[in-house]
Amino acid sequence: MYRLVALGLGYLLGGIQSAILYGRFKGIEIRNHGSGNAGATNTLRVLGKKAALIVFLCDVLKAVLAVILAKLLFPEMVLLAGLYAGIGAILGHSYPLFFKFKGGKGIAVTVGAIYMIDLPTALIVSLIFIISAWITRIVSISSLLLTSFIPILLFVFYKGNEHIVEIVTLGVVIAGITAYRHKANIKRLMEGTESKLGSKR
Repeated sequence: MYRLVALGLGYLLGGIQSAILYGRFKGIEIRNHGSGNAGATNTLRVLGKKAALIVFLCDVLKAVLAVILAKLLFPEMVLLAGLYAGIGAILGHSYPLFFKFKGGKGIAVTVGAIYMIDLPTALIVSLIFIISAWITRIVSISSLLLTSFIPILLFVFYKGNEHIVEIVTLGVVIAGITAYRHKANIKRLMEGTESKLGSKR
């Protein structure tokens, strides 16, 4: 039961689309500009640094809130409840119920969730993202690397846990959602046409 409740809670909170709402406040439908993605990276391209920072922080905070609430509701299963809430938030952000199921790619949400789920994992994947972004200047590569290490690190840190199979499986689900949401980016990476930081594309 806690799995469904945590997942649903995360989905509803994740569906609060800060990029879309901020864009509309500024008189812009963010999904009709730039890459068409309702997230912080496209907000940076379309509306600038201040807007992107606001959107990023809002997306992080909604995931943080989802995981915290799930942990409070199910204190005996904090890790799994947090993971399900985090996945729910990512899905809600990616496929928001009240915005025609067209949202963002969920990286900021993933970051917020993983910081509340397991701090060592969060710090390591954040470092991986920063190093990758600094070297490549390509957000999609860095995002894919960030999430691909989540199941690996969860296994390393929780291999003695009785729920290790489910824990790692949920980590794989997070990485899988990211890969699926970035399928167009992966295609462009293979073609050598993917946008870099600073590009307006």
